[in-house]
Amino acid sequence: MTLIKSISGIRGTIGGKVGDNLTPIDAVKFASAYGIWLKQQRNKENYRVVVGRDARISGEMIQNLVMNTLVGLGIHVIDLGLSTTPTVEIAVPMEHADGGIILTASHNPKQWNALKLLNEKGEFLNGAEGTKILEIAESDSMSFSDVDSLGKITKNKAYIDMHIDEVLKLPLVNKNAIEAANFKVVVDGVNSTGGIAIPLLLERLGVHPVKLYCEPNGHFPHNPEPLKEHLTDLSEAVVNERADLGIVVDPDVDRLAFMDEKGEMFGEEYTLVACADYVLSKTPGNTVSNMSSTRALRDVTEKHGGTYEASAVGEVNVVELMKKNNAIIGGEGNGGIIYPESHYGRDALVGVALFLSLLAEKRMKVSELRASYPSYFMSKKKIELTPEIEVDAILKQMEAKYAHEKLTTIDGVKIDFSDSWVHLRKSNTEPIIRVYTEAPTQQEADDLANKIIAEINKISN
Repeated sequence: MTLIKSISGIRGTIGGKVGDNLTPIDAVKFASAYGIWLKQQRNKENYRVVVGRDARISGEMIQNLVMNTLVGLGIHVIDLGLSTTPTVEIAVPMEHADGGIILTASHNPKQWNALKLLNEKGEFLNGAEGTKILEIAESDSMSFSDVDSLGKITKNKAYIDMHIDEVLKLPLVNKNAIEAANFKVVVDGVNSTGGIAIPLLLERLGVHPVKLYCEPNGHFPHNPEPLKEHLTDLSEAVVNERADLGIVVDPDVDRLAFMDEKGEMFGEEYTLVACADYVLSKTPGNTVSNMSSTRALRDVTEKHGGTYEASAVGEVNVVELMKKNNAIIGGEGNGGIIYPESHYGRDALVGVALFLSLLAEKRMKVSELRASYPSYFMSKKKIELTPEIEVDAILKQMEAKYAHEKLTTIDGVKIDFSDSWVHLRKSNTEPIIRVYTEAPTQQEADDLANKIIAEINKISN
């Protein structure tokens, strides 16, 4: 069992020993540290925090612990209940709140949960802020409010609808073209809050949704990471329903992947590529993604006369570089779309609306759209970590071994070959080394990944 404290928040498995897992005591401790940190940022009388959760089985328990901890600190809570990560992100500034917490472990299996922490802009905290909260959590100086100064909880269940309103207001969302296209779409909501939000958005866009696993009960019907090997049911449903495409999101709805009319994956890496192609065709500019993302975004950006830059992995790192480079769209190759015109956070609802606008205007099938982009293939593998594996030492040895190639070491080790690359890094969210490769064919990408894994295993044994 595991408790991970990182740039992505406090994440762990439910149950077990305090300090080793995300137990009720750990949830209260880190919520307390966040609330105390929040009060240190601004000297004011009233503090407000927006809290929402995905549909995980442990979600209601963890949310009640977190909200009442904040109440004990004299902080007022706006309870969104079942929500999505991007919905909480947009709610924070709309509520003029001081911060936000999303209870979700993103793509991790059902035994996991997490506290994702936001600032007053509805954006993720940076590394320094996260470190300060961890320091507070381990201190003995936490102080809570007296009985006359406790916070209050206010429920607001309207924010998914309000989020959809905000998406439909975006100038580049072509609702009329989407409605005229009369799309039929199968939605896999992995029995979480995407099963609420995505069908509602599609209906507002004039699209006919066919619901698959859209009951938000937290019993994930398959591994919730939206990868091809987990989506056989969606593939069959798209073909059987003769749908125009399939849509799948992760449990907290910040990752988005599409399936073409043949039941084949569009490729989660190409979610951002397609949305960027559409946005850049209307409003030329720069883009950013992380180092583990496809080269196709660079190609599409340069086609439209813009400049592409790569950041370290982690949404906060992407956002920081997007702001620095005035990027008009960016994100992560795991299907995360960040469109600043809406807000600085990965948002599957925004991604769906932009993608369908592109598809409707192009009047193409999804498979034809995919074929119009530069063709790269990725392999995403991982090495499970054990206590005896020294990750930093392994990465140093791989860096030395490939010193004659183009290397980037701002986040693990990325080795750029002439027509392929490999990125090795310790995960922020799981006890693993991620091994991502990209090459002109799937076979070459898989072969490169297997070669690198074999080399790492040889070093670590």
